[in-house]
Amino acid sequence: MKVLHTSDWHLGHTLYNYDRSAEQQAFLHQLADIVREEQPDVMVVSGDVYHYSNPAAATQKMYTEGMLEVHRACPEMCMVVTAGNHDSSSKLEIDSSLWHHFGVKVVGGIERTQEEINLDKHLVEIKDREGQLKGYVIAVPHVYPQNFPALDTETPREERQARFFQALLDRVERMNDEKLPVVLMAHLAISGSDRTGHDETVGGIEFVPLSTLGKGYDYLALGHIHCPQDIKDTHHRARYCGTPLPISFDETYPHSVSIVELTGHDEPFIRTRDITNPMPLITLPREPQPFEKVLKQLAELPDDQLGYIRLNVLVEDYLEPGSNERASNALQGKACKYCCIKPVRRMQRTDVDRPHLSIQEMQQISPLEVARLYFRETEGKEMDDELCELISIALQRVNERKQL
Repeated sequence: MKVLHTSDWHLGHTLYNYDRSAEQQAFLHQLADIVREEQPDVMVVSGDVYHYSNPAAATQKMYTEGMLEVHRACPEMCMVVTAGNHDSSSKLEIDSSLWHHFGVKVVGGIERTQEEINLDKHLVEIKDREGQLKGYVIAVPHVYPQNFPALDTETPREERQARFFQALLDRVERMNDEKLPVVLMAHLAISGSDRTGHDETVGGIEFVPLSTLGKGYDYLALGHIHCPQDIKDTHHRARYCGTPLPISFDETYPHSVSIVELTGHDEPFIRTRDITNPMPLITLPREPQPFEKVLKQLAELPDDQLGYIRLNVLVEDYLEPGSNERASNALQGKACKYCCIKPVRRMQRTDVDRPHLSIQEMQQISPLEVARLYFRETEGKEMDDELCELISIALQRVNERKQL
């Protein structure tokens, strides 16, 4: 069974108020081309289709047209889409009956009734064009650990998540007489995974052990973490495919979708197909330099240079007023788009020895002295008298409120 694994599209995402729909449409066109070339049996989208839970009409239209283009590229391919923490489960599922006619299975949430949980909603049989069964996909959307339903009266609340995953895997095992491949989809953060570049304002991080997701899958198609990676010590059986487009300037790694080939219960064979972003996110220069030098580099950029620009500026204390305006003006008439300045403070050497304090010693010194030690450690210089006075006043007011 050949699987195209992708996630975290974040359609509708804007960068410093710049519209990114042209980039997102370019990704969807590339995705359709990859599907046309690879002819997978199934494409799994492991959450965060949209960036906002209430996407704009234009964004929803872009998604619909993109998915239909992908369907036309390989009409026999099944597509399985689950909701991520950025998606509205109900909005994603609202057209699920219609999507079914195009081979798309949408799982936005867990279906509960008074009697039982509908586990069958999460089980998808993958068949070839002749109708021959090739494998199974278990589609689990994003659910906060404390919100997983109780499948029985004995399982404590903190174990319900693990119980839910294993119940699905057990059900497939009972169905899988031919020992066909099993793909499990999940949108969450695995303990020990690399979250390099992941902007926590884009999606909060709440880690769970890999063991929580149970045993019995041949490939775990993960979403949520943006850095593409295999989970350590899983023999390529668990993977984050990563974002197809960077969401922040710190996502400096290659962006792609993953092609996973599965034969029975053997170790998966994985390769990637790169996604090209027509508007790259550029931090200039690579190493921080003084602002005036950076301005000269901006002026030297080619007029047709495409991309979003973040400046890597070395500062002594603080940026001078008007720095952003000057940087923006330096790019007037150029194709690239100015976003922001990343200030990097120069660490100043100090002759004051840095004391190594025990916990007991820390408890004995004043809060002001703790603040001074922290400032010295992070800024490389002594806190000035004005800031010391402000902190002293704040501490005094806190103590006065405690006495009330």
